[in-house]
Amino acid sequence: MGAEISLTLQTAYAELVDRCGSDAFASAFPEDGSFTSKSIRGRRYWYFQVSEDGARKQLYVGPETPELLDRIERHKEARGDRRDRQALVSMLVRSAHLPRPAPEIGRIVEALAGAGVFRLRAVLVGTVAYQAYSAMLGVRLPARAAQTGDVDIAQFRNVSVAIEEKPRPMLEVLKKADETFRPIPHLHPRRAVTYKAAKGIRVDFLTPNQGKDSDAQAALPALGTDGQQLRFLDFLIFEPEPAVLLHDAGVYVLVPAPHRYALHKLIVARRRLAGAAKAEKDIQQAEALLDALTRKRPHELRRVWNDAFNGGKNRGKTWRTLLGEGLGLIDPEIRDRTLATVKAPRSVIPGLDLTFAAPVARYDFDRDVVEFRGEVGAHTVRCAVSREALEDHFGADGKNKDACLQIFRDKRSVFERMARAKYLLWPVEEPAKVLIGTADVRKLGKEVKNN
Repeated sequence: MGAEISLTLQTAYAELVDRCGSDAFASAFPEDGSFTSKSIRGRRYWYFQVSEDGARKQLYVGPETPELLDRIERHKEARGDRRDRQALVSMLVRSAHLPRPAPEIGRIVEALAGAGVFRLRAVLVGTVAYQAYSAMLGVRLPARAAQTGDVDIAQFRNVSVAIEEKPRPMLEVLKKADETFRPIPHLHPRRAVTYKAAKGIRVDFLTPNQGKDSDAQAALPALGTDGQQLRFLDFLIFEPEPAVLLHDAGVYVLVPAPHRYALHKLIVARRRLAGAAKAEKDIQQAEALLDALTRKRPHELRRVWNDAFNGGKNRGKTWRTLLGEGLGLIDPEIRDRTLATVKAPRSVIPGLDLTFAAPVARYDFDRDVVEFRGEVGAHTVRCAVSREALEDHFGADGKNKDACLQIFRDKRSVFERMARAKYLLWPVEEPAKVLIGTADVRKLGKEVKNN
């Protein structure tokens, strides 16, 4: 679906991410402070210590990683290349035709980044995050699914509580981008979870629901606001990845890993009202990302699929059903490539079935098979049985193609049941195709007999 971006432009984006990350880090921590670390529950975390009005103040930096240690090492070097970064952003938008957020959206995310929201391990989610995946994956994703007037920010509550850093009130941060921002009253009398500007732009704060479904908000003290609790959000924002929004000189953010985003969209699409515009957009985004991920990041997609589909007590029958139903809504070729990548059978999709209207079979000399057609809804599936299978198991040895066709006609119902079993229950080999080979016949015969 999406056209590849040249390796040169992909390299330019990687450089932009590194430069924006270094600049964001340098901007967050002034030169006259120092970095210090401490161990918490067996893991090392870093803080920045600075004097302010005669008192010592600590700012949260993050958990220790090789990348963070490198940032600390280069802290005082990475300043003052704003014009270079603006040139890189301009080149990526102009030459690679990569999406950039609407200016007002860009200013809002920039204000949030400047307030340390992403340093404090909050994650940009929703369609604004989706806009970052074209550059991240090196593929031009369809523009129709990238339009939005909302900004969504998510954070784990335990992270927000543990940081222990006093923030500015969120309304104050947002007013820096647009003076017309106002909090939207919530059902429960606490701080807002949603803020809205005069032009209709919304900023929503979210947090994973860790108990029963609830419409009550939860405090996010590190962000100076509350968040709406949502089911499945913990899966989405676990292990986020750095990205840059192509606004001005680039805005360094954290976004969900694209493979988590794609699978999460399959899940939430089935939780929305049928036919809702947001559900259609969810499926469009999931489809575009899965098309790219099966080619660009198959191993990560397989790993995260196993987490979502076979993740133990926290990933039950509801997860498997919603994932399967969501896959059933995307393009059949992309669906089959996804299933082949994650090594799952088509039977994970509830209600999917291969049927036969008994059209005329034909002998394909190029492939040396008898070919017949099946249908899955409105889509055709090319089914075939190899001549070798007919010779080894059905008495076609030494016979011509007309005799092979007659053997197929005499046992057509057997071959159709075998094709159906392999299509639904076996790992996917090719999109919209099923081949019954000689090595398949005995096992398929047993499956047909037992079902």
